[in-house]
Amino acid sequence: MFPETAQCLKMAAPLFPHTVFLKDLSRLSTHGAAGCLQARRHFGVSRSLTGKVLPPRKPRETVAIPGLEMVTYGEIMHYAPGLAKPANPHWERDYKDPRHYRSPPTQEMPLYKEKPCYVYNQRTNALEGVRQAVWLTKTKLISGLPPQLLSLAERPTNQIPDQDEQVQNAIKHARFWDTTEDRPGKQKYGNTLLFNLLHLCATLQPSHPAIGRRIFAEKYSLAATWRRGEDLFQVRGQNGLLHNCMDPLPEVSGKQEVADTADHVLETFYPVSPNIDLQKVHVYKEKVNCSGFRGDYPYPHAHTLYFLEDADARCKLRPEQFRAKMVMFSFANALARAHKLYGTQPQRVLDRPITVQAVGTNGRIFQFLVFQLNTTDLSGDDGIKNQVWLDDDVELYDFAKVRPLIKKKQVKVPAGLAGYKPETFSKFLALYLHGAV
Repeated sequence: MFPETAQCLKMAAPLFPHTVFLKDLSRLSTHGAAGCLQARRHFGVSRSLTGKVLPPRKPRETVAIPGLEMVTYGEIMHYAPGLAKPANPHWERDYKDPRHYRSPPTQEMPLYKEKPCYVYNQRTNALEGVRQAVWLTKTKLISGLPPQLLSLAERPTNQIPDQDEQVQNAIKHARFWDTTEDRPGKQKYGNTLLFNLLHLCATLQPSHPAIGRRIFAEKYSLAATWRRGEDLFQVRGQNGLLHNCMDPLPEVSGKQEVADTADHVLETFYPVSPNIDLQKVHVYKEKVNCSGFRGDYPYPHAHTLYFLEDADARCKLRPEQFRAKMVMFSFANALARAHKLYGTQPQRVLDRPITVQAVGTNGRIFQFLVFQLNTTDLSGDDGIKNQVWLDDDVELYDFAKVRPLIKKKQVKVPAGLAGYKPETFSKFLALYLHGAV
């Protein structure tokens, strides 16, 4: 509406009924308001452009006059005009009813502490990503996987018969044969592809009997606690699919390489706080360390963690934050095991480092990680550091199209699987065979 038209309508307001004028003017106004009428704009396809917002109702104040007693209808037990509402004391049940439970204030809880604890869970979206995870875990970041691991998949005795053909069939099954949709979601075909690849790797069990000493675990709860500087940190929650083993993984770095990590300087990201985006809590157990399994569990050692990038539809992490999640949960599994073996007191150098692997994927791009816990003394920046090897954004294939991609009457991408890269599955197989060869 033009400003001149609105001004004319306001001048002509006394000639019209008040309610009709405000109703019509609210429909005509481009801002959804007429004069002092409170309204808000609704962005939709309906004819109603505005909606009135009623002011909040103010609670009625109770006036207490000393020496005067209010006459209420409490004695007659029903409402009576002119009598005040009785103030009844709060009734508490003499039994526990979980449907009507009210938690006490935070300050009155038994586990309340003045000093906060910073919690990293499966939905934490760390701002600095891997750099933040590396600083929190006092870890030295190494690009690429260790050469001795990659050499495991190059031996002919460790390869699957018709390996490339079977892997391509696994990809086609996840993308084409296991769905009736033209373009299935990443969560569906990513989960199917991961289990297909694990099934292919498990076919090597007759020639590698140590593979039979493993088991998968899902939806287990993990908890690990450590101090970094003056702050207390915890990793809690459920992570991805865990491959457990009866025997621990051998260490990747020797004693000399572990000793050389003392000269490494951790990268800082000042002025950003290291605990940014972590959950700050005041109600917590100070010494909680749990691998998620009982003490007599026959598969106590974590072998490899498998993460799906789109496993949680309500929490989608960017690739950098997804890799940070892999680092943190691999570290937490190793730290929980170290506390079980060596106690909760900080150890400058572990007699036998603890190694945990991790693989993350979205159904096409893979992230490979190997974490080695060398020390549990994480308070300062000096001394021995932990180590992590990270190979990120490794593509298994380029395209998987149900229909060809045609532009300007030219086929840009043919239908079917295109751009398969066998070296990616070799890395996947190498991590799977680690500890079984």
